[in-house]
Amino acid sequence: MKVNIYYGGRGLLDDPTLYVVNKMQEVLTELRVEVQRYNIYEDKNNISTLPQTIKDADGIILATTVEWLGIGGYMQQFLDACWLYGDKEKIGKTYMQPIVMSTTYGEREGEITLANAWEFLGGLPCSGLCGYVEDLVAFEMNHDYTVIIEKKAENLYRTISQKQKSLPNSNQAIRQSVLRTQQLELTPQESEQLSKYVADDVYVKKQKEDIEELSSMFKDMLGQKEEDEEMAYLMELEAHFVPQSDFAANYLFMIDGKKKPLSIEIKNDEVEIYYGQSEKIDVYTKMTTAVMDSIIQGRMTFQRAFMTGEMTAKGNFKTLKMLDQAFIFNS
Repeated sequence: MKVNIYYGGRGLLDDPTLYVVNKMQEVLTELRVEVQRYNIYEDKNNISTLPQTIKDADGIILATTVEWLGIGGYMQQFLDACWLYGDKEKIGKTYMQPIVMSTTYGEREGEITLANAWEFLGGLPCSGLCGYVEDLVAFEMNHDYTVIIEKKAENLYRTISQKQKSLPNSNQAIRQSVLRTQQLELTPQESEQLSKYVADDVYVKKQKEDIEELSSMFKDMLGQKEEDEEMAYLMELEAHFVPQSDFAANYLFMIDGKKKPLSIEIKNDEVEIYYGQSEKIDVYTKMTTAVMDSIIQGRMTFQRAFMTGEMTAKGNFKTLKMLDQAFIFNS
């Protein structure tokens, strides 16, 4: 039989949880149980890989200390890693005994939190141990307390060796019906490999750099696309402009797919073409990009597009006819 102990405290000398864990480890060793101890604070950079150590254990002890509020960050990170990268099939067969000692208020809530978390993971929680310690020396010297701790270790041994069953509870129902977060469907081997990648700071840093590089590239591409859209048709229209004497008019083209209207302002031999709203409009037109492309490529004229209904227009129709004189596109 093998039992793993995961200690989620900070390793302080006056931590009462350390005394309880050491005493339980002594009892389990006397019962010829192989005990492996993991101090999470020492492996804080590799917490994501710790759930893989549960594979060869018949039972585990989750031990932590309430110093001011809750079970503490190290233990919470370990439980998060079990949820993300742990072998759920193995966890479902593993007994867990919670141990929560407190130097302030909240040891019972901490024990319940660990038990609930293990049930949500699909594991098998067994009777735990919690207590409030004001004076560590007095606690260690109390023979009755020592007996209670030893009995808890013996109970864990019996529970694992006899494979004791427990009645169904609502946490199992909640896990099946509510806790259905979208997770990657990974095999235990793939989960183990993923946890190693997550724990590799160099790999994670490289992935972040790659993501930033891709994001920058796509932003540049998007910016270039927006810039190209803002320049669409401007150069072609300017290149084919034919100056008109004693003529001035403002045209506005609404082209499907363009965010802004295309404005053309003609004044004798000068022309200004841009995307935006002109203050004064003589002719308002609407067309698709396909029709505008046909006109630019010389396959159709503005007048023909209007007569066939492929372009709609409002305003002075004599001014509309002048478009084909001001812009001549050879086919």
